[in-house]
Formats: sequence, C-alpha cells, structure tokens
Amino acid sequence: MEILRDLYYTNRLTAKKTYKLFLANWPIIFTGFVYTIINIILFSVISFLFTGVLRLLAGIVIALATSSLVSNYLYLLSNIIKYDKFTLHDFKLGFKAFLWKVYGVLVIGWIAGLLFQMALAPILYRIIPSGILSLIISLLVFVFLNPLPETIYQKFYSPWETIVYSFEFIKENWLEWFIPNIVLIYLIYLTTGTTMTTLFPTQVFMGFDFSLKGILLYLLGQILFSFTMIYRGKLFETLSTSTRRKRLFMRDFYN
Repeated sequence: MEILRDLYYTNRLTAKKTYKLFLANWPIIFTGFVYTIINIILFSVISFLFTGVLRLLAGIVIALATSSLVSNYLYLLSNIIKYDKFTLHDFKLGFKAFLWKVYGVLVIGWIAGLLFQMALAPILYRIIPSGILSLIISLLVFVFLNPLPETIYQKFYSPWETIVYSFEFIKENWLEWFIPNIVLIYLIYLTTGTTMTTLFPTQVFMGFDFSLKGILLYLLGQILFSFTMIYRGKLFETLSTSTRRKRLFMRDFYN
C-alpha cells in the first residue's frame, strides 16, 4: 500500500511541476531542430575535411561534437530543473558545460564494449546468436544506466562515478523510475512511432517530412519528448534526495 501511495503522490506532484516548467520553457521544443541543422553541417564539414589518413581522427571529432550537443541539452534541462528557466546565454554556455563528463562516459562505454568484444563475445557467441546477444546487452545497458543524463547534470561526480551512481539509483528506485517512464515512452511511440532507446536523447527524430502532417507530428513529438525529459529531471531530483518513507512522512506531516 505504501508503494502505491508513494507512486501516486510522487508522480502527481512531479506532473504538476513539470507542467508549469514546460509552459514556462516551451522554446526547448525547438532545440532538436537546431541540433539537426548543426549535425548536418558538422558531418558535411567532416566528410569534406577528414579524408585519407585524417579519417582516423574523424571518430574522435564526431564523439566530441556529439558530446557537446548532449552537453548543451543537459545544461538547458539543468537550468530548467534548478532555476525554472533557461536563456539564450545558457544555450551558448551549454556546449561545453558537461562536455568532458559526457565524453568521459562515452569513452568508458567504448572501452567496455571493446573489452567485451575481445574477451567475452567470442565465448558467448558460441551459445547465443550475435544479434540476440547484442540486443540483450543493449537492453541491459538501457535499463541499468537509464538515469545517466539526469545523473550527469544533477550530481557532481566523475564519469566513472556517474555510471556507478546511475546503476545504484536504479537498484534503489527501479519501480518508481520505470513506471512513469514506460508510460511516457509509450505515449511518444503511439504519437510518433519512434522509441526512445538511446541513453542520451536530445530529440525525437522522425525523418524529413515537410508536409503539413509531418510538421505537426514533429512538433507534437518534440512537445511530448520535452515534457518527458523535464518530468524525468524532476522525478530524479525527488527520488535521489529522499526515501519512500521520508516522502510519505513529509506528506503526512504537512497534510
């Protein structure tokens, strides 16, 4: 019964806060369009400049650029969660705010993937088909490290500590975290046909459909996505700074 009460009251309060924050920061729905333009320009420049031997450096440049865009979006969310708003100045600062933390997490993930392919994959491939194994690994990473974005911009940890904290957070709050997240992800899927399967989403990408229907669906998708990311931020803030018993006690005390 306590679990159900906590789920109800926590998500009711989170929904109210998210609704107010979204209305006050609605321009965030257009950041995905900006990131798409930046990506198109960036990849065009990289494909033009990094040819021949220089292609070896292209991967590093792309990883840094991706980290910078993720950093920018997380910084905007950070300002919304902490200060209830973001400004154009915040958008300018965001590209480097969490750059090295995001890049560090990606590097750790790359090293882990490399070690897995070298040490464990050859053995496991004899038992499990490669496609199924890759799907299982991706699903496990998505589940156990799901709150990585929120941990990055709400906690002051190193890249490795960020990964460890995300895992510990899920162990302690898996039910409270995933029930609302699954609902929101399902709503996005019903509306756009797109699933949020990446750890660092910055938008719901639906291809390039410039018809009226395509534009309206894109805007609706970005609205739901932005609401979801703000919701996750407020929910993480609540769950990471309290226990179920404390939350229920404080509600009973003030009510």
